[in-house]
Amino acid sequence: MNINYEYYKIFYYVAKTASISAAAKELCVSQPAVSQAVKSLEQAIGINLFIRTKKGVSLTGAGELLYKHVAEGYEAISMGEQQLARLMHLETGEIRIGASDMTLQFYLLPHLERFHQLYPGIKVHVTNAPTPSTIDHLFANNIDFGIVTTPLPQNPNMEIRNAREIEDIFIAGPRFNDLKGKVLDYPDLQKLPIICLENDTSTRAYVDQFLAHEGVTLTPEFELATSDMIAQFAKRNLGIGSIVADFAGDYIDRGEIFRLNFKKHIPKRNMCIISDRRRGMSIAAMKLMELL
Repeated sequence: MNINYEYYKIFYYVAKTASISAAAKELCVSQPAVSQAVKSLEQAIGINLFIRTKKGVSLTGAGELLYKHVAEGYEAISMGEQQLARLMHLETGEIRIGASDMTLQFYLLPHLERFHQLYPGIKVHVTNAPTPSTIDHLFANNIDFGIVTTPLPQNPNMEIRNAREIEDIFIAGPRFNDLKGKVLDYPDLQKLPIICLENDTSTRAYVDQFLAHEGVTLTPEFELATSDMIAQFAKRNLGIGSIVADFAGDYIDRGEIFRLNFKKHIPKRNMCIISDRRRGMSIAAMKLMELL
């Protein structure tokens, strides 16, 4: 049967309130309009749904059967509309983000703090992983977007927005004070113990690629999972650390380590926001993107 959904809505309110006038009041329509809708529904179905009484109306057996199903459907639709309205007004929802230790600490975290103050009902899930893994999570639809660092692979489906610049540097502790103030060449690093990130990171790939152009290949003594540990190792004189400058700033300011100087600086690169062009984002994710 091709019956107007509005008839079922009116039927629901009449049955619920047991009154034509009360249903009209709930729906903000006239009583004749409600009566006509009920009549049209009964004619379309071919059976009486209500018994008219002095106090109002009561359901027939057929009406009770229909009401049971209409009530379930209408209330489910109404609940869906309410939840959708909450999503639209950012009262509820979920965001899934991929970020490395660096992008989380030095870019994403303050924005998340601000976002949570504005929209405390939104749940935020952060998957902590290096850039290559974050890209995999993005295309596996495990995250809405990622905060990563260049270099990035070429992929026509990946939309890239630059967020902020970062700089790769080398640091050392007091054991290497003889290098302080000197202007070095990158081949000099081959004579020194090197501390760097593991191979599965964009940072390691970028520095290795730059050094290769300078004719330098390093054999690290320590390969670590996090940049903060590189600063800790360098502070304890275990070697020369390859690190993004943000992680070393506080240690340098306290005089616990120092930055090595080279004739040529490693070119700066970017933190980026990546998303999949082929699919949209939730309203909450788009709002956070606006803040970013």
